[in-house]
Amino acid sequence: MDSDARKIPSHEVTYARLRDMILFGHLAPGAPVTIQGLIAELDAGMTPVREAIRRLTAEGALLPQGNRRVAVPELSADLLEQVAFARLAIEPRLAELAAPRLTGVQIDRLEAIDGAVNRAIEAGKLPDYLAANHAFHFALYEAAEAPVLLDLARSLWLRAGPSLRAVIDRYGREAAPDLHRAALEAMRAGDAKALARAIEADIQQGVDHIRQALAEGH
Repeated sequence: MDSDARKIPSHEVTYARLRDMILFGHLAPGAPVTIQGLIAELDAGMTPVREAIRRLTAEGALLPQGNRRVAVPELSADLLEQVAFARLAIEPRLAELAAPRLTGVQIDRLEAIDGAVNRAIEAGKLPDYLAANHAFHFALYEAAEAPVLLDLARSLWLRAGPSLRAVIDRYGREAAPDLHRAALEAMRAGDAKALARAIEADIQQGVDHIRQALAEGH
């Protein structure tokens, strides 16, 4: 273990790994998993896994099922509308706040991340797409220097991410929201309002696909 790894407590590593499993669709909504199964999957002890489950349950990302099982909650139409309302209020604002703070180096990094998004879509590598898409949004949002809004955005992604994975699995890569090109153009132009609109459209596209899937009974 190197010096950097030793600085991170094991319970934080376990929490981050389980959070990423939820965010990037490794746990299907509604499919229960056992705590023992998570211990084996995460290669972690009972105590850090239980603590990670406790934290993620408090964040609404996991739901206890009884008999030492948990599941990622399935997104209902009502919950989708609440999540969509909050995301469309918070994330465009984060983008708008980030715009004047972005450096050329940061925009270059965001463009490189978007390249990874596009390659993952073309290759049909869904977990890679979800990871790169998340990285793009949060590299942008972190530049806003608005910690309260950033924490709220992270919590909302935990609720929406797994359902997006399920939708893309069903409808194919055309269901993957990616309107990042307009966002990058707005960043280069220093146009905060255009950047906020691009992020709003990107979020709305994903919400619309999930809404359609729920309406069709999937």
